[in-house]
Amino acid sequence: MTGTLTIAGLGPGSDALVTPEVSAALAAATDILGYAPYVARVPPRSGLTLHPSDNREELQRASEALRLAAGGGQVVVVSSGDPGVFAMASAVFEALEQAPQWQALTIRVLPGITAMLAAAARAGAPLGHDFCAINLSDNLKPWAVIEKRLRLAAEADFAIAMYNPRSASRPEGFRRALAVLREAGCGERLVIFARAISAADEKIATVTLNKATPEMADMRTLVIVGNSQTRRVGRWVYAPRRVE
Repeated sequence: MTGTLTIAGLGPGSDALVTPEVSAALAAATDILGYAPYVARVPPRSGLTLHPSDNREELQRASEALRLAAGGGQVVVVSSGDPGVFAMASAVFEALEQAPQWQALTIRVLPGITAMLAAAARAGAPLGHDFCAINLSDNLKPWAVIEKRLRLAAEADFAIAMYNPRSASRPEGFRRALAVLREAGCGERLVIFARAISAADEKIATVTLNKATPEMADMRTLVIVGNSQTRRVGRWVYAPRRVE
């Protein structure tokens, strides 16, 4: 097979945060597939076909990317952030598992700067000690699993980065997540709401969990709940390296 398939992360929003490796892959591509707003970040040019699709068409998108690469295309599947963090890399390998005829393809996964890391950098160092990441979308897993993971992460005193907190189709999920963490005794922990990091409308707010409201987050917001020792120093928020 002469084609290649690259799964690339575009970072959190700013072109300045796209890695040179990803930029080179985009420049060499014949086909780019992805969720429409992410594909729109790639400028059109001669010899390049853009294939935007809906947010819930991951497996179809992955299968089409494999087919195009098997036909000789230099194909790039784009995600925001990092493609291996709640994004397209897993979908591509799931599709590949169902299509053994394409397993000889040359496939690369190119990392990107995640929303979690970009948000943490803007805030200071809230992930400076042990942390975890939880996707609050229940589209692909039951809410009971999300709630169990939140409770266990709170019990273990992890800082928690929460992706996809609140959407129009899931307005109550984030409210429930906040309630779970309050019930777990996290009410005085600092919570960072980082919206549209690196974009022109970037906004960061930090409050205690007891003062956090569901309306403070949407699908462009990355939420970081600090651990029990996370503190402020001036306008910065950080997690001490030492556990007391």
